[in-house]
Formats: sequence, structure tokens, C-alpha cells
Amino acid sequence: MPDFGRLLTAMITPFAADGSVDYEGAKQLALALLDSGSDGVVVVGTTGESPTLTHEEKLRLFAEVKSAVGARGAVIAGTGTNNTSESVELTREAERAGVDGVLAVTPYYNKPPQEGLERHFRAIAEATGLPLVMYNLPGRTAINMTAETTVRLSQIDNVAGIKESSGDLGQIARIVEDAREGFRVWSGADEDTLPMLSVGCYGVISVISHLVGRQVATMVEDYVSGRAAAAARTHRRLLPLIDAMFCVTNPIPVKYALRQLGAPAGAPRLPLCEPDEATAERIMAEVRRHQIDLPVAV
Repeated sequence: MPDFGRLLTAMITPFAADGSVDYEGAKQLALALLDSGSDGVVVVGTTGESPTLTHEEKLRLFAEVKSAVGARGAVIAGTGTNNTSESVELTREAERAGVDGVLAVTPYYNKPPQEGLERHFRAIAEATGLPLVMYNLPGRTAINMTAETTVRLSQIDNVAGIKESSGDLGQIARIVEDAREGFRVWSGADEDTLPMLSVGCYGVISVISHLVGRQVATMVEDYVSGRAAAAARTHRRLLPLIDAMFCVTNPIPVKYALRQLGAPAGAPRLPLCEPDEATAERIMAEVRRHQIDLPVAV
């Protein structure tokens, strides 16, 4: 099983002024993220506004970003939907596009039982030779995948790990304890990264790493190397930035911040929208308090 790294960025999808996908901007941004601490990128996940992208846009993003990144870092394609057969097909096409792995979220809106979740992920895993990272996101999907279901799925050879955004440290600790050896658990929420590392998680699939990637990478490395106090100091220092990046629905704040810094971003696609004036000022007031690791002349 390949090692995707401890810090992956859940990358935004840059849009041009006319609302079309900015593919060149996406390639430039992916490289800039690798230059500023990320081990790889997740393309077309939640932060990438996956619900508003067409099938064709997703596939082109997978191929273009991977062509730019090459062997420098992992490119994980967001292929999960709330339609199992559609997820299977998109996963197969992503594999043909050359990505390193796929990420699939628990089906949203349907609210399947645990057996349905298990069958859904088994179907995706069986359709590909790529490593699969599952994504548990109860706050957006209205369904929680239990530790027991995750542990059963961890026995599948190409199920590489899970991005856990439940915020339930007890559940997460049980996954770490009982899953097969080598199964990775990444934090799916920046504010939970340090607490999750404390129960044995591997790393984070981050949003704030768009801005402070080296600092997040250092925090993770400090913790796993036994420098817990240093990691805790970084965690506390970054908490106000995390709050600002989630003061309204992700990715509205991070896209706004990136655009103000001169990085490829564009406005969100409807039904997401730009922040109002007061929110925009709150976002940038906090951003200006931090050293920005992303090379903005991208």
C-alpha cells in the first residue's frame, strides 16, 4: 500500500471569471501546495466543490493535476457520490486518468444503514486496483459510519484508510485500535488534528494547509517525533485561523483568502457564494496575523 503522506491538502477548485474551471490555475495551485508542505492533494472533494462539478470537469481535473504533479506527490481523486454505481464508474475512470488513489465520502441524503454503507464501499473497492480512502463526514452527509463498520472495511486489501470527520475521539480510537495493521486514519477537521494524533491517527487532510502548510506539517512531525509541547503550541496558535476558515461554509473563506493573496481561486459556484463584507474582513484580519507559507506568485 503506497504511503500518501501525513499531510494532504483538500484542494479548492479554482474557477475563472466566467465560472468555468481554471485548469491551469489548478495545476499551479497543486504544485504550490507541494512546495509549501503538503505531501499530496485531494482533488474534487468537499473543499473542491464536487457537487457543482460535471463528470467531465472532474475527470479533466484528475488528469490535468496528475500530469502537473507527476511523481512529486500523491493525487487523490474524489470519486464518491450518493449513487454507488456512479461512484464505481467515476472511480474506474479516475484510475484510467492516472491518479494515485481515490477518496469516497459516505453517501449523503440517502441515509443508508450500516450494511448499505459497507456494501457501497466494498463495491467501490472491488471496482479498482487503486487504494481507497473512505470519508466519514456526518456533519454534511447526515449519517455516521460506525467504528465497527470501518474496521470491517479495513480488512479489504486496497482500502487504505479513512478521513474521519466525526469528531468522536472514542469512535476514532476504536478504529485505530481494531483496524488492520497499516490502515491509516487522517483527521478530516483541522481543529481535531492534534487530538486525533494523540489517539494514534496518522495525519490530516487539511484545509488550512492552503495557507500554512509548512506549519501544519511541522506540527504533525513534532507530535509523531515526541515533541508534543511544540505541537500543542502550534495547534493553539493556528486555532483562530481555523475558526476564520470555517466561519461560514467551507470553502467560501479559504477561496476568498486565496484570491486576496493572489493565488488561483475564483468565486465559489452557486449555491455557495462570496462572503459578505463583514465576514470578508474577519477572514482577512485573521489571515494577516499569520505567516503564509503558500508561494502566492503562482
